[in-house]
Amino acid sequence: MPEARNWRENEEKFRELILYISQKCATDPRFGAVKLNKILFFSDFLSYAKTGDPITFFEYQRLPNGPAPRRLIPVRSKMLEERILGIQEVRLRSGKTQKRTVNLRLPNLKIFTGEEIELVDSVIEALADADAETASELSHQMVGWQIVADGETIPYGTIFLSNEPLTYAEVLRGRELAGSLCAA
Repeated sequence: MPEARNWRENEEKFRELILYISQKCATDPRFGAVKLNKILFFSDFLSYAKTGDPITFFEYQRLPNGPAPRRLIPVRSKMLEERILGIQEVRLRSGKTQKRTVNLRLPNLKIFTGEEIELVDSVIEALADADAETASELSHQMVGWQIVADGETIPYGTIFLSNEPLTYAEVLRGRELAGSLCAA
């Protein structure tokens, strides 16, 4: 897990990823702050599962609406000050206000591998029809979000944990292994 490996956040990749996701989701009427957080989360955690390294190495915390990068607000504020990112507020029929990030320059994709961009694209595509509530519900199914308290860090290694019930064959195998350990 990243906590044990003393990884460093890659703020440049994080900023460019926000710009890229904002660009890719510009025509998605369901894209807002919550969905941005979930795309970032799933991209980093799935990258960790696939390659052993997250894309940005950013730390994610549990919030009521699901995982979110711990340092999103200060990084986003800096990007707004630099005028490379904007926020578009859209009034929804529900009465809520959607806060959409808008890239004000093209992202620098040279700092990503093709596999990283392909992974992010697949996450965006998987969440294409999801609104904020649906994206949040999906993230709430992740064991990492379930096992930590609000505000706590979600360990990257939890991507390998499942909360699916064990099959009968898995229970039998577990008993077999337990029996062999006791006999040793």
